[in-house]
Amino acid sequence: MESELRAYIPQIEALAQDQGLDYYPVEFEIVPPAFMLEISIYGLPVRIPHWSFGVRYIYQLVQHRMGHSRVFEVVFPGNPGRAYLANSNSLEENTLVVAHVLGHADFAKNNHLFAQSQEQVGYNIVEQAAAHAGQITRAMELHGVERVEKVLDAALALEQHIDTHLGLHRESYPEYQPQKAEPREHPKDAFRERYEELTNGASPPELASNPEKAPIPPKPEHDLLWFIARYAPDMEDWERDIFLTVREESFYFQPVFACQIMNEGWASYWHARLLREGKFLPSDLYVQAIKTHSDVVRPYAGEHQVALAINPYHLGFSMWEKIIEEKGLAEARRIMSEDDDFGFVRNHLTQEMADELRLFEYKEEHNGRINIETRDINRLREQILAPKFNFGAPRVYVDELRRDGALVLRHDHKTDGRGLDMERAEKVLAYVQSLWRRPVTLFTADRNGDQQILQTS
Repeated sequence: MESELRAYIPQIEALAQDQGLDYYPVEFEIVPPAFMLEISIYGLPVRIPHWSFGVRYIYQLVQHRMGHSRVFEVVFPGNPGRAYLANSNSLEENTLVVAHVLGHADFAKNNHLFAQSQEQVGYNIVEQAAAHAGQITRAMELHGVERVEKVLDAALALEQHIDTHLGLHRESYPEYQPQKAEPREHPKDAFRERYEELTNGASPPELASNPEKAPIPPKPEHDLLWFIARYAPDMEDWERDIFLTVREESFYFQPVFACQIMNEGWASYWHARLLREGKFLPSDLYVQAIKTHSDVVRPYAGEHQVALAINPYHLGFSMWEKIIEEKGLAEARRIMSEDDDFGFVRNHLTQEMADELRLFEYKEEHNGRINIETRDINRLREQILAPKFNFGAPRVYVDELRRDGALVLRHDHKTDGRGLDMERAEKVLAYVQSLWRRPVTLFTADRNGDQQILQTS
């Protein structure tokens, strides 16, 4: 099977390029399904060692063995891109996956969020992640596994709390407030007249006022990983390095999260189109591959005839198909390059399309009965996008660094529209305090919207 697939890959790549796809070279590897599952959990082939990934792996392994999940491929954008295919897939499935991966590669090179991320983080994330893993292993040898894991506990608990708008590489805050310009015109007095006489007309220098210290932070700071790594008063350098390593990997994953519907839909559209145009594929292989396509982009699973969760493959594929049909491929490529899921869903998911896809907001009663609440398109769009706000994390920011080193955090619960799980919030705050090593206070709200103040000392 592998030799046959290897023969098809260059033909599919040539067809993709003829169809206008523009991507960096992709290296395909065929690996055992256990390795595929491990990559999908860790997010990268080699990643920093931490117990939380093991917990995720066990959960997904159980789900996989119960038949609730299947990993067809894992792809990492870059130059070159890396794609891993399971050797347990059939030839037909892996042929589809190759075409799907090329759609992802085209998206990653041309979408502005992906391009920006790769310019900042680099185009060789697999090798960089391996280097990060080596860095963590050496830290464990020098400082002990327990100490390093405590730092990772804190960093990974905050991995979603970054601010990609301000970039990966940031300067520290200015130390002083900007000086107000002094008025340059002064009434002439005897001193000024005599000074100008002696200095051939030069005015006396302005006497500088004492500069005023700037507050830290000068405005609400949402990049918690960066702020703690830069301003925690008692962190050691190796601890700061771990925080910045986790932050760098978060910058890589952010566009994957922010563009999931667009990206999976784009790849699904192109694998269907390339298979359809691939005259070199045997007819029986094409039929079986298209059956796999139908399984990937189906709106619901198994015996359920109503979709109670969004399948990003199905939604994205349906939207791209409609956009290309109505507006043409050139306009679709413009949308692909400029948007993320927020712009894509808000601007291009129409009421007509939602009705065709049978999208609705529902409420499940205690007896298990499903009641449709609304089919209103604006509410549906926001329901689809709600889990994506702020990288899926509560919107927490640094409000103040006090003179005694105490840290004040605030949860902007009115903006993100949800309260915190207080038990988890207390654990995360304890992680933060273990490295900040001064009092930490979080102003927040519980799930009922009631104000809560959490403090550590």
